[in-house]
Amino acid sequence: MDELLETDGSPRPIARDLIELLHRIGLDEVRERQRVSDLEILTMGISFPVYSDGENIDRAWPFDIIPRLIDGDEWSVVERGLAQRLRALNRFIDDIYNDQKIIADGVFPAELLEDSANYRAECRGVHPKFGVWAHISGSDLVRAGDGQLYVLEDNLRVPSGVSYVLENRAVAKRAFPELFQQYRIRPVDAYTDELNKLLSSLAPADRRDPTIVVLTPGIFNSAYFEHSFLAQRMGAELVEGQDLVVGDDDCVYMKTIQGLERVDVIYRRIDDLFIDPEVFLPDSMLGVPGLMRAWKAGNVGIANAPGAGVADDKVVYAWVPDMVRYYLGEEPLIPNV
Repeated sequence: MDELLETDGSPRPIARDLIELLHRIGLDEVRERQRVSDLEILTMGISFPVYSDGENIDRAWPFDIIPRLIDGDEWSVVERGLAQRLRALNRFIDDIYNDQKIIADGVFPAELLEDSANYRAECRGVHPKFGVWAHISGSDLVRAGDGQLYVLEDNLRVPSGVSYVLENRAVAKRAFPELFQQYRIRPVDAYTDELNKLLSSLAPADRRDPTIVVLTPGIFNSAYFEHSFLAQRMGAELVEGQDLVVGDDDCVYMKTIQGLERVDVIYRRIDDLFIDPEVFLPDSMLGVPGLMRAWKAGNVGIANAPGAGVADDKVVYAWVPDMVRYYLGEEPLIPNV
């Protein structure tokens, strides 16, 4: 389905001002604005690594200056639908690691859990703060030929990509300032402030001024640009596993030149199997020995929580509409593909 044009080639209602602007400035000007935007992205260092033949090559982030327009009323439904979906997924994760009522009631097949590569038995009996396991979700949407938006998949383990959303918006403002005068565009600038508030809320109750860190696998990770971007925007420390240690008190500490500093919340960008060699892969050099002990003791918050990936599964995905009905008593606002 063409997002901008009807089948007869006429502009869709939401795209009329955009199409008119493109006709007015002409193809040469559009190409020039694209060239300037590409140069800006290159200069700003907005990149992602591509691994080929054992080499790590930084590529500039591809950016199309022609925006994708979504009507405000439609987006309101999408927003409510994604929030609904995430509530149900969190209820499912908490249930699966505790009472497993959804299995006992015959709504979700037990054999799917047994075959799940992302189920972590080490998380059984854990109750994260607020009962939330997946704090950030990166759901992929696709618009079909019928015009309906569908959820293609749910990304709950280590969702990434929001840094490019924020940088894309900044570049888009300079590429097409006219559109920001003609359209009422919802802002995205507050994302890192909201993320910081969310992470702060996960700190142990007695920690009034929590220390937040972003745990990265390192500079060779494909999402390292995002890790450093978010840490800088939030004023958080960007750390690797070797920078952290779990003490005898089952609290997490960060190594600094002044000595050890207590860490209250970890925004982890490392998959479950690598975060704690005491519990998962014993040869992992990316994680922190004892981190699971500290988390289970309630001495550190982790987002997203270990084990959240049990709901980030291509097979489990098919049961999400049933989860919405079972846990929330509602019909899904956004259907699966």
